Amino acid sequence: MRVLGIDPGLTRCGIGIVDAHPGRTVSFVHVAVVTTAADLPLEERLMRVAAGIEAVLDEHRPDCVAVERVFAQHNLRTVMGTAQVSGVALLAAARRSLPVALHTPSEVKAAITGYGQADKRQVGTMVSKILKLDEIPRPADAADALALAICHAWRQPVVVPGAPARAGGSAALTPAQQAWLAAERSTGKSAVARRLAR
Repeated sequence: MRVLGIDPGLTRCGIGIVDAHPGRTVSFVHVAVVTTAADLPLEERLMRVAAGIEAVLDEHRPDCVAVERVFAQHNLRTVMGTAQVSGVALLAAARRSLPVALHTPSEVKAAITGYGQADKRQVGTMVSKILKLDEIPRPADAADALALAICHAWRQPVVVPGAPARAGGSAALTPAQQAWLAAERSTGKSAVARRLAR
């Protein structure tokens, strides 16, 4: 399964792609950041972001898209830009009939590091380790997009045609995945926990 993660932003929109494999392993495919200048008209900025997202969708043909869920911020202008780019990403995915999932920042941090309040450096460090990269993807928007893709990949069962069901449950998960699974169970999100443990 190929997953495209999008960290929406009007100035910098992170785009990261990973392939999910049996055994809850993931491999790096692509990462990029689409940038737009603040002095451009809003419609021009959105068009450029849309073109960047659509080019990646058409080149790499992911099976699904994961987008960071917009959450409230004190800076209304920032959250508006993020929401607008999220809409552009959702539209691009819908035009290609791709399923879309929204993940909160704390959900992604918990999945990647085992701690929902991890800082950007911690997330970037874990992303580079998980994907066996030589360095942390930069800027942070790039690492965040890959983290989104990894988070979503880990939440979905990877089915190999003709292969028997994998035994062992959560024992085959990474330490970060096990911590996230425990956190999900403790908050009563049993359906998500059961899906991850399969």
